[in-house]
Formats: sequence, structure tokens, C-alpha cells
Amino acid sequence: MTAGTAALLAAASVWTSGAASGAEAAATLTVAKDGSGQYTTVQAAVDAIPAGNTARVVVSIKPGTYRELVKIPSAKQNVTLQGSGSSRNDTVIVYDNASGTRKPDGSGTYGTSGSATVAAEANGFQARNLTISNDFDEAANQNMSGLQAVALRTAADKVFLDSVIVTGDQDTLLLDTASKTTLGRVYMTNSYVIGNVDFIFGRATAVIDRSVITLKKRWDGSSAGYITAPSTAADRKGFLITGSTVNGDVSASSFHLGRPWHAGGDASLDPMATFRDTVLSSAVRSAPWTDMSGFSWKDDRFAEYRNTGPGSGAASSNRPQLTDSQATGQETADWLAGWTPSAS
Repeated sequence: MTAGTAALLAAASVWTSGAASGAEAAATLTVAKDGSGQYTTVQAAVDAIPAGNTARVVVSIKPGTYRELVKIPSAKQNVTLQGSGSSRNDTVIVYDNASGTRKPDGSGTYGTSGSATVAAEANGFQARNLTISNDFDEAANQNMSGLQAVALRTAADKVFLDSVIVTGDQDTLLLDTASKTTLGRVYMTNSYVIGNVDFIFGRATAVIDRSVITLKKRWDGSSAGYITAPSTAADRKGFLITGSTVNGDVSASSFHLGRPWHAGGDASLDPMATFRDTVLSSAVRSAPWTDMSGFSWKDDRFAEYRNTGPGSGAASSNRPQLTDSQATGQETADWLAGWTPSAS
């Protein structure tokens, strides 16, 4: 760690006054590919943050494409990755590992969770005004076993994703927890998630609010897929998609809203996903939920409420809708459970 970095991080522990009173000042580390920042890679900036950090540190990333893997370990809390450009398209972190990609050291393959371009394992992680991508080429790797390719994996609590694009194909956004018994809340807003198969998945308690979920065709040009694959523990809330839009240049009636992922065949799980107050394109099937790996969606927790658009539909045995009374208990505040997401 440089002396300048140490001074900045020390400053983060100083309490500020005036308009920022009551919050700790955030240190800022700058990243620029052209050498005009403190670091030329995002991971180098993260590495400079000392283990045990709890004060907010903003890694400000200048516009450009950063082809690298980024990991924020659990001991480095309250790290923000923030693009400094005028648009979330200006700063891109991208890599192309897949589940079946072999590790350079010959120790096997990455596996789905290990394929993530950005892996955030520390509480209080935030990302804003940037794009996180996995551009693994499925068409060129059809002989590979394990085509899942994660762009962003979170395994932490109080994760705030604001004005980001998370894009890939299969298994784009893994919203997970540190363990099956650990709470992991995620709030995503004003963002885009792009993919085609199970591309929002995991066991976190997550809200996707006022965002756009864009459906992609498969590697061979076909239209078929699943938006969510929650793997929720029985005593927790799963995914809430609210006030959002589902769109994409795919065929009508070709995508399911979700299916239950009982990870490892764990029958004790009770996967949960609710889509409410969301505009659904014609790509959504009239029977929007489906089974997975021998587990019936009807035995888990899947529902809609007040959705609109050509892909919406009336209540039926294949399309459960929340009552007004039930819906009052399935709002953003119920998911966040006392946590108010903030940039500080």
C-alpha cells in the first residue's frame, strides 16, 4: 500500500461535520487504464484496502474496458465500485470464464460461482454507474461441459446496486449469501439485467426495483429461457421484482418468469419469487412458472401482483396472484427488514 493510499484510508475513519454529519467520510481510490489514476486495474485498488476495513472506500474507475477478474473478500467491507463516466456504459468490467473453464494452475474448473467476473463477498458492497459483463462465447464452446458464466456474484449482506448493467447469457447475476443460514440482502435499482437462462439466481433476499430485465436469444438464435431461479431457505424471503420492465428481442411466449432451484437437491429449501407492478412483454409465457430438477414450482413460493403488459395474465391455477392483503406483506420494506440503502 502506498503512503498516499494509507492516508486516504486513514481519513475514512474521521467523522465529518456539516451536511455529512453522522456518517463516516469515504476514502476514494482512483483507477485508470492510462495510468492517470492511482491504479491501472480495479483489483489492484481493492488489494490496497487493508483487511478488516469497515469504513466506506470508493474505488472510482475512469471510463474504459477493464478485462479482469475482481474479488472483494469478506474482510474488506463497505467497498464501492463506481464508474466515473457520464454513463453506466462508459466503464466496463468484463471477463469470459465459464463454469467449465479450466483454471490456469490445472486444479480443475471454476464452477458456476467461481466463474464470476466480479465477486463481492463483503458486507456493504456497492456498485454504481458501470457495466459488469461476462462475454463467454457459448457458440464457440459447445463441446465444453458447464456453460454457465456469471457476471456478478454477491455473497454478502446490505448489497446496493444502483445504475448498473449486469450482462451475460446463462446465470448472469448470482445473488447469494455467505452460507445457507446467513442473511444476504440485496437492493438493485435503476439498473439493467440481461441474460437468457436462470440469469437471476441464488438464495439472497433481493429486491430488483425500477429496473429493466432484458431477455436475450440463446447462442443458436432460439428464444427460450427462465428469468429467475431462486434457491431460498424456508425461513427467508427470496426475489422481489417490483416496478420494473421485462423486455427483449425474443419470440412471444418463450420465457418463464422462473423455476425453483433446490441447490444440491435440497428439499428443505423453499424457493420464492414475486413479480409485482411490473410490465411484462409478450415474451412471457401464459403459464409463467415451471418445474426444475424434479421439484414442482407449485410446492414453493411463486406469485404475481398487478403486473401489466401483453405478458401479464389473470389468476389461475398456473398463475397465482397475491391478494391485496397478501401484497401488503410483500413490499420492498419487508425484504430490506430495517435496512435503508444509502450511498454512504
